[in-house]
Amino acid sequence: MECPGQILPAARGVAVMLRRGQAIRIENIFGSQVVDAWALSAEDPLEYASIEHTRSWNSSIFVEKGMALISIRRRPMLTMVADSSPGRHDTQLCPCSAELYQQLNCGGPHRSCTDNFHEALGRLGVTLPFTPASLNLFMNVPIAEDGGVTRVPPVSKAGDSVTLRAEMDVTVVLSACPQDITPINGADHTPRDIGFAVLDG
Repeated sequence: MECPGQILPAARGVAVMLRRGQAIRIENIFGSQVVDAWALSAEDPLEYASIEHTRSWNSSIFVEKGMALISIRRRPMLTMVADSSPGRHDTQLCPCSAELYQQLNCGGPHRSCTDNFHEALGRLGVTLPFTPASLNLFMNVPIAEDGGVTRVPPVSKAGDSVTLRAEMDVTVVLSACPQDITPINGADHTPRDIGFAVLDG
């Protein structure tokens, strides 16, 4: 059974509780929006999805259908069970932050994925003294042979989605990335809403 779909407004974040066996489908409504995603154990938020362990476990710098997001304690947390996009979900770049936008000379306060992460957890009464690395859904970051990375618009199209199944009771945090300086969120540099829905197992 699918719970009613919801909209996450552009540049905002949300935390969603999933029981083991439930899943969350994340829809790229406009096709060009990047979604930073995290997972934390419902029992202990200090067990969180570790991007470095995820790369090691999957032997890949990408997370694709059939691959798992792995915790800091080396346990599967989420599995990508469906993906209608071309894939290439980034694990290289950090969540954007206030400091990053200062360095980009944005000229004042700016929303960020880091702020979205902590605000969303705060609404559940959860605090962390740090920001884990995120799985950057739909983010297109080609890697050159010499190791260089570039930031280019997503290759996903409107309506593409990914579905992540919970392998334990988890809190999933999503951020509709506020980036409007680089082309991460499309050639027009415009953050947009995303859709999400919880699916029962």
